[in-house]
Amino acid sequence: MAFRSGWLGAAVAGMVGIAGLSPASAYLFWTRPQLGSSPAVGDEPGIVLPLVKATPKEMRANLLWTLRAGLNVAALQCQFAPALRTVANYNNMLHQHAAELQATYATLTAYFKRTAGKRWQTELDQYTTRTYNSFSTLQAQRIFCETAATIGRETMIRPRGQLGEIAAERIRELRNSLVPAGDASFAVAPARLAVAEPLLSPVCFDKKGRVKACKKPKAQR
Repeated sequence: MAFRSGWLGAAVAGMVGIAGLSPASAYLFWTRPQLGSSPAVGDEPGIVLPLVKATPKEMRANLLWTLRAGLNVAALQCQFAPALRTVANYNNMLHQHAAELQATYATLTAYFKRTAGKRWQTELDQYTTRTYNSFSTLQAQRIFCETAATIGRETMIRPRGQLGEIAAERIRELRNSLVPAGDASFAVAPARLAVAEPLLSPVCFDKKGRVKACKKPKAQR
């Protein structure tokens, strides 16, 4: 799914103000599992899709775009818990960090043009799709959604131009959240959450690329 500047519209109505961004440490857990680790550079296996012969700037763009994809998936998968505000957080990120996102996409486009020649658009689209799919999770959905919500809130309070820093600092945490984890307050196995399958359909986006309420299309008879 190619990125377009038109996606960077205003955030959805009713978005919480910065003054109200002091939620409890966890919403779906009494004590959220600790998932943090050292910052990422952008070439770590299992963190991002590898970009062969990427420059440091391109690796940084890879990190940021991967974080964006993860928060996008969270906006779609985590609507079972509206209080997490993953949709509002994601749409606000598109608006608040529009310039940095556009520059990141331009960097990735230049990378694929440099390395894939005439196939650059196909390679870029495949990279984007694979990055989205790498965040699909069902059994770890509670911790993934909780983690994505905290990162989304951070994108709201950090100044413009610092989305790349957030990506480097927290992408490992977001990746780690794809593994099922129980509440840190209880020595029990992680609970399984019965949820619908991930929905990554174009009908979930408006013309500006913002996430909207959507229903799974009915099966054709």
